[in-house]
Amino acid sequence: MPKASEIKKHAAIDYNGRVMIVRDIERSVPQGRAGGSLYRMRMYDVVDGGKVDETFKAEDMLNFADLQRRAAMFSYVDGDEYIFMDDEDYTPYHLNKSSIAEQLLFIDESTKGVQVVLVEGRPVSVDLPTSVELVIEDTSPSIKGASASARTKPATLTTGLVVQVPEHISSGDKIKINTAESKFISRA
Repeated sequence: MPKASEIKKHAAIDYNGRVMIVRDIERSVPQGRAGGSLYRMRMYDVVDGGKVDETFKAEDMLNFADLQRRAAMFSYVDGDEYIFMDDEDYTPYHLNKSSIAEQLLFIDESTKGVQVVLVEGRPVSVDLPTSVELVIEDTSPSIKGASASARTKPATLTTGLVVQVPEHISSGDKIKINTAESKFISRA
C-alpha cells in the first residue's frame, strides 16, 4: 500500500469502493503544519466518469486498484456498442457509446495507441494517446500567403470534433491534435 506522497499521475486507486484514475496532483505545504505536506488529487471514476477532488496527508495510505490497460484498436460499431479489438490476442471489447462519448471524438479507424481500461476483466473506458491524426472534413477555404502563426479558424474533423486551425489549413488536410487539450499541433 503506497502513501499519498508516492502516488503519481494516471495511477489507479481504490477509493471508497470505486476505482479512480488520478488525473492531477497538487502538492501544498501549509505554513502552520510542522512540515506536513498535503496532496490534493483530482480523480475520475473509470466506470461512470464522475469527478472527485480529495486532499490527503502525505502519510495517508491508499490502495492501488486492480486495473489493466490493454493495447487495442477500434474495430466497428454495433448499435450503441463500440467494439475494440485487442492488439495481441484479438479479444473483442464491447463499450457503450455513453461511457466513452468524449474519447470517440478522437478515434477513427486509423487511430493508433488506444488502450482499453479493464477493471476486474471488464472493459470500462478507453485511454487515448497524447496526440492523434485526423482529417479535416469542413473548414473555410485556405488563404494563400496566410501566416502559419497568425489568425485561426474553426475546422470540423471527420469524427465531429471542432478545433481551431491556422488559416492556411484547408479541407481534406490531415492534422495532428493534442487529445488532452483538443488543440491543433501541426499538419500530419
